[in-house]
Amino acid sequence: MSSNATASAASASSDAGRSSSATHPAESGGQFALLRERRFAPFFWTQFLGAANDNLFKFAFTVLVTYQLQVSWLPPALAGLVIGALFILPFLLFSATSGQLADKLDRRWLFIWLKRIEMGIMAIAAWGFFVQNIPVLLACIFLMGLQSTVFGPVKFAYLPQHLSERELTGGNGVVEMGTFVAILLGNVAGGLIIAVPEIGAHHVGFTCVALAVLGRVASHHIPASPAMDPGLVINWNPVTETWRNLRLAYQTPVVFRSVLGISWMWFFGAVFLSLFPAFAKDVLNGDEQVASLLLVVFSIGIAIGSLLCEVLSRRHVEIGLVPLGAIGMSIFSIDLYFATRGLPPASGLGLQAFMAQPAHWRVLLDLALLSLFAGLYSVPMYALIQMRSQPTHRARIIAANNILNALFMIASAVIVGGLLAAGVSIPQLFGLIGLANAVVAFYIFMLVPEYLLRFVAWVASRCVYRFKVRGDEHIPSEGAALLVCNHVSFVDAVLLMAASPRPIRFLMDHRIFRMPLVGGLFRLAKAIPIAPQKDDPEAYEAAFEAAAAVLRRGELLGIFPEGGITRDGTLQPFKGGVMKLLERAEADGVAVTVVPMALTNLWGSFFSRVEVVNGDRVAMVRPFRRGFFSRVGLNVGEPLRAVGVSPEALRERVAKLHGQ
Repeated sequence: MSSNATASAASASSDAGRSSSATHPAESGGQFALLRERRFAPFFWTQFLGAANDNLFKFAFTVLVTYQLQVSWLPPALAGLVIGALFILPFLLFSATSGQLADKLDRRWLFIWLKRIEMGIMAIAAWGFFVQNIPVLLACIFLMGLQSTVFGPVKFAYLPQHLSERELTGGNGVVEMGTFVAILLGNVAGGLIIAVPEIGAHHVGFTCVALAVLGRVASHHIPASPAMDPGLVINWNPVTETWRNLRLAYQTPVVFRSVLGISWMWFFGAVFLSLFPAFAKDVLNGDEQVASLLLVVFSIGIAIGSLLCEVLSRRHVEIGLVPLGAIGMSIFSIDLYFATRGLPPASGLGLQAFMAQPAHWRVLLDLALLSLFAGLYSVPMYALIQMRSQPTHRARIIAANNILNALFMIASAVIVGGLLAAGVSIPQLFGLIGLANAVVAFYIFMLVPEYLLRFVAWVASRCVYRFKVRGDEHIPSEGAALLVCNHVSFVDAVLLMAASPRPIRFLMDHRIFRMPLVGGLFRLAKAIPIAPQKDDPEAYEAAFEAAAAVLRRGELLGIFPEGGITRDGTLQPFKGGVMKLLERAEADGVAVTVVPMALTNLWGSFFSRVEVVNGDRVAMVRPFRRGFFSRVGLNVGEPLRAVGVSPEALRERVAKLHGQ
């Protein structure tokens, strides 16, 4: 595995392209504005048509061998399982190789050739439908799985190459929404077309070829996407390469935990998708239309949740939504178990009769909400993997993610089958998966506290305050930076975390760590406690050394240079710690950007010092003295070069941003 100067140039070109995209009109027009732009729209329709074609083909084939043909060696009860297994098998065998190809080759070229291959496979499949040759159709299922295996890493590695950080969540949301809509439409169309008497199979073949041709046309308009590592030497051994890809992901713990989190989401979703037919028939007492309704509700819920991510994240990669999604998934999975208890007795209910029962509405609502929260859970994780993975290795890490997804889905089928055989009912399974989801989510959030911290910051900035950020584009998306802010309250750091797309390490007064709740939060955030030099010289020097190490690693460091929370709401003089940090960074050869910022309208809130008690100003009394959702803000100024910065000049900048 190697990379050379050409790879570096390609990576630089990609980064330059992304930077320029930050000023693109799509940022002000919302996520759907991307559908009007060449850097996204052709890719979206290529992906959409491919997903629709896959599912139309699979579902039509399943219906064909289940209801219309009698195949002695493929019983109807096993048809869906065999078709699904053949489609997913290539993900286990070839994902590692696919990730390498996506990093080594131009992604536009790969898209075009993959769609050409799809046209060929669908032409063979059309012939298989015409003559109703089951072995040929099974072979085409495997080949389409192989084509999708190669397509996956290319798809997810393409987005961060052409979208800025502020567009990544919205872009992933639109792709996720489009994928589930395409799956839904493909299944519905496949079932309707194959049901046409005598000529249904012929029409399925024509439709599959037509969709493949349309996908090829869309792929032609995808813009150039240079290879990230053109000098990469392909390792054709899938076992050793899979292990290598997992180790690449493991090098960045938050990426690896996100891969595990996404794989768990596919485990969770596979439980519901695999049980919908039996759930509709044996629990809800409905017919095939009811089973289709469950799929429609689930798909729409995922699509809505995916689209909501951009709105709730303010166009950043907001992983604080992941705990929110996990909580919703557990709550409504467990409630789905309770919703199925005491359903009115019936049998063979059609769609109209099913909808006429009020008890069934709770079931549908639970299903819609648990899938909506699954969309909130998954989209930020995908965006985080794309943003935090090294560009030269991104596709291989996504390939490792696909392998784990496939393994988790297979494990889901085995475990569900075992539990059903042991006598566990379907509603009980839904309740158990909800409880298991709570345990798994808690474990992941303890391993990677950033998820929990971002969730707390998200809640504080949207549920405690009405938080408005101006100039957040000035917070660097990469590289070392010193964030210099006024100090108004005990939750200043939490609000800065909510405004930044990247994690921030804070240098903070050691006394704040003694507070029961806030102190625990900042310890979880790995904030650096600092004591006055006269009180504890060793701790003082150790704090500055830890802060300097943060900058050496190219991370964000937050500092409140007033040295303490203001007692009267005015900006206090800045101390010299800023200069000490910058001088140490210069001695270490680290280029540091200084970003001035000011919190506004926070003085007088619950967490600031306003009440006089025994002659002193204290905080956190009378929680609603400013009412609910009081307005606060953060103004971020243009970054400054470290050269020539002084505490006085910085204070003047912050004061101007604050409006003093």
